[in-house]
Amino acid sequence: MIGCTGVLVLGTRGAGGPGEVLVRVRGGSETFLAWSADPLPRGASVLVIDFRGSRQVDVIEWTDPLNASSGMAGGAG
Repeated sequence: MIGCTGVLVLGTRGAGGPGEVLVRVRGGSETFLAWSADPLPRGASVLVIDFRGSRQVDVIEWTDPLNASSGMAGGAG
């Protein structure tokens, strides 16, 4: 679970409470309660950095470096 990426389907509220993240695991997708140090909006890409048990994870905002560079190669041709 740690190291998986996902997308927030419900934004987090930092210390105010969890959101919900959709994570691709075990050949499918599952939702977990998502906790973060700072509030994150719905639709944000996140990285799972810790597992709290009981279907709860800690997340941070994540930008995939491979997707970020793919836009630069699209103009040739």
